[in-house]
Amino acid sequence: IYVEPNESAIKWLLNSADPSVRYFTLVDLLGAPDDSLEVQGARRNIPKGPRVQALLKGQWQDGSFGVSPYSKWSGAHWRLVSLVELGVPHGDPRVQAAIETVLQWLTGDKHQREIMTINGLARVHASQEGNALAVCSRLKLANDERVKLLAHALVEWQWPDGGWNCDKREEAHRSSFYESLTPLWGLIEYHRATGDAVCLETAERAAEFFLRHRMFRSEYTGAVIRKEWLNLHYPLYWHYDILQGLRIVGMVGKLKDPRVEEALTIVEQKRLPDGRWRPVGYYWNPPGKKGMLQEVVDWGRNGPNEMITLSALRVLNQAGR
Repeated sequence: IYVEPNESAIKWLLNSADPSVRYFTLVDLLGAPDDSLEVQGARRNIPKGPRVQALLKGQWQDGSFGVSPYSKWSGAHWRLVSLVELGVPHGDPRVQAAIETVLQWLTGDKHQREIMTINGLARVHASQEGNALAVCSRLKLANDERVKLLAHALVEWQWPDGGWNCDKREEAHRSSFYESLTPLWGLIEYHRATGDAVCLETAERAAEFFLRHRMFRSEYTGAVIRKEWLNLHYPLYWHYDILQGLRIVGMVGKLKDPRVEEALTIVEQKRLPDGRWRPVGYYWNPPGKKGMLQEVVDWGRNGPNEMITLSALRVLNQAGR
């Protein structure tokens, strides 16, 4: 019996052991109402999900995880991004404590001293502020004065071409895809939480930066900037690929723009015959493996990947494909 690939993939996601995956499949892909019993059950179980539990495991009394908030990939900064993407509810005291360590780091004197302005351009790892701003905005902390500071700093630091960059070379004058995507995400989330019009305008200019490049091409030569961006990954951390780019420009309503058509087609073409998607390349090592870049969650390295499949279906549905 032939099963339509989209239907097959959705059934697979609905059978996930992770309530976060089930919840977002119901809400984002099937349009189930918030008051339905299925949605309520999945949402209620999100804090009990295996990935959420793994991300919160080992937390210290001070809210940290025994390492710097930015320690790759076990620091609070990275864990919080994943927790938000898994739909962790606001108000959880463990999550609040972790956020406190991140805000103290980003607004502390040491971090602020590292921000440089050269030739009128702020040279800053804006992905740090971008991720934190998105997390705090999603978790209903947008009115915290420190969160407002993050948002206003990103507005102030935006480069003329619409993005951000940490490149300290005096001749550097073009923004970085890596440093620009999460600020775009953070500013969109902050606007959604507060209605801040200036942040929306800044986000629109940042989205245009990606659109001018058709999500992965040089705007001058048309060449592919990095072939790695055409592969799909999860999690992205501070990295970039076309699926994550499409997800975030989609939050500004840009998935009907003709300049994203090629990137959408590439995502479609990477679909497996059974309707799912798999990762190609990783930025993390599995839990328990010695060495650098060790994750606290096994996101799946072999075969179809739930988070990538969920993201791809969200993007394609939103684009009308």
